[in-house]
Amino acid sequence: MRGEQAGASGERFVTADGTRLHVTEHGSRDAPLTVVLSHGWTLDQRIWSPVVRTLTSDDRLRVVTYDHRGHGRSDPARSGTATISTLGDDLAELLAARIEGPVVLAGHSMGGMTIMALGERHGELVADRVAGAAFIATSCCDLVPIDLGLTPAVARLVAGCEVRLLRSAAVARWMRARAVTAHRARMISPGVRWLLLGDHPRRADIELTARCVAQSRSANIVDFRPTFDDHDRRAALAAFAGIPTLVLGGVRDRLTPVRHTRVIAGELPDARMVTYAGAGHMVPLERAEQVAGRIGELAASLR
Repeated sequence: MRGEQAGASGERFVTADGTRLHVTEHGSRDAPLTVVLSHGWTLDQRIWSPVVRTLTSDDRLRVVTYDHRGHGRSDPARSGTATISTLGDDLAELLAARIEGPVVLAGHSMGGMTIMALGERHGELVADRVAGAAFIATSCCDLVPIDLGLTPAVARLVAGCEVRLLRSAAVARWMRARAVTAHRARMISPGVRWLLLGDHPRRADIELTARCVAQSRSANIVDFRPTFDDHDRRAALAAFAGIPTLVLGGVRDRLTPVRHTRVIAGELPDARMVTYAGAGHMVPLERAEQVAGRIGELAASLR
């Protein structure tokens, strides 16, 4: 299967509203601890591939990756469900129905926000099942305005262009055009490299990120965008107090600048915060070995 590794098993999980999520299990189902990896907006579970390879070298760990609704190989998000809150509910259903025993949850970008929504909406499940957590290149609040490291005037101009592009019927048609799809990743690679990756990125990381974004549904990009504007889940982080937690961020992140990493760590004073010099938003790719190492160490401390 596309993006899956040897020894991986891909399946469908159907949520309460009938949305089919593509879920991949790596490693033994008999492992005493499961790590669940949640990806970001416009991406899919493939971005976790190098982290999965390292984590599954430990046969005491089972790893589960999945595509959010509206992403990757999962069904499109139904009307009104392209929200972080719904993603938190999806994760709760997946944990309750398909994953037994204690879990470590790791979320990148919107995936981290999904874990926060889980804490906000399903606190008892977090208390009962979550043994550890990792928030990676994500935010708990104040995502608007996003300055992208630009001057205020230029950032406002870019934000205005974003709104017009997302509402453009011509752009939507271009995103859906099959004739363009094969070349889209190459076309958007320079922008992806600037926006999402940090200093001296590997070509493979640029290409994988661009493929994920290029293959993302236009409706996904448009429909999920507003859910970030009112994202404030500082209070939700209280669900993770007392749970061993990592907070990881890239110093060169333009989308969720490292100040967001510090805010999360401030809400969770017992958490371990690590920032990576030169890394951008795609920390799970850019610093895959270090991220996997941190998650692996966290998992080992729980055994």
